[in-house]
Amino acid sequence: MIVTVCELNDEPSKFAHDWDLLVKHAKKESSELVILPEMPFSPWFCASPKFNLKTWKEAVQTHKQWQRRLPELAPATVVGSNPIDKKEGRRNEGFIWTPKAGLKRAHEKRYLPNIKGYWEASWYQRGDGNFNAVNLPQYRLGFMICSDIWAMEHARNYADQGIQILAIPRATEKSTRDKWLAGGRVAAVVSGSFCLSSNRIGRRGGATFGGLGWIIGPDAEVLGMTSSRAPFLTLEIDPAAADRAKSTYPRSALKSG
Repeated sequence: MIVTVCELNDEPSKFAHDWDLLVKHAKKESSELVILPEMPFSPWFCASPKFNLKTWKEAVQTHKQWQRRLPELAPATVVGSNPIDKKEGRRNEGFIWTPKAGLKRAHEKRYLPNIKGYWEASWYQRGDGNFNAVNLPQYRLGFMICSDIWAMEHARNYADQGIQILAIPRATEKSTRDKWLAGGRVAAVVSGSFCLSSNRIGRRGGATFGGLGWIIGPDAEVLGMTSSRAPFLTLEIDPAAADRAKSTYPRSALKSG
């Protein structure tokens, strides 16, 4: 299975340029799965500590407009997140797009920071707490959005659900790159899956995004990372390797029951 992770710019005109390059890259590499960063289609509004309804509405609309372009990445399946309005309130919601089924809701971000540059709890509410695997034709996918990664009990639960891929769209700080990579490696081990993550680059208010998309194997092996010189990374992985990993330590010792 051929998978792609990336780092994409926060600034709209640079993002549009990066998008065109990503489409070309995915076509050239015959990507079957593409992971996008967290809420990638608008500037990072959470850099401001004060909620602004107009800014929120613009971000929701911009994501809807860009999502109409997801077919440009076909035949790949595309994973990302977007701001949405629900009856229950505002959410950061994960989505999965496939050429056959179109756009489907997959997960609501549960764990929200409220720190300089990342005032997310000021902009939208915690998700419903469901961490359910998504069944796709060739594999099962688990979903975490950025800070969700630190609640490792959900990675363990995903192992029990038999996922092969753990997708983590991010918007994370440059100064914390090592911490996030460490988290990705642990999440891969605990879930017994391939951990795939993409991130933003650039600056917005108090946030300086660190890039560093990654593909990590089920035993914490870093198979590849993006960089400013190589913002797209495509590798071939074997979902069956994740199935085999579930029966080995430490997963075998963590099984429920």
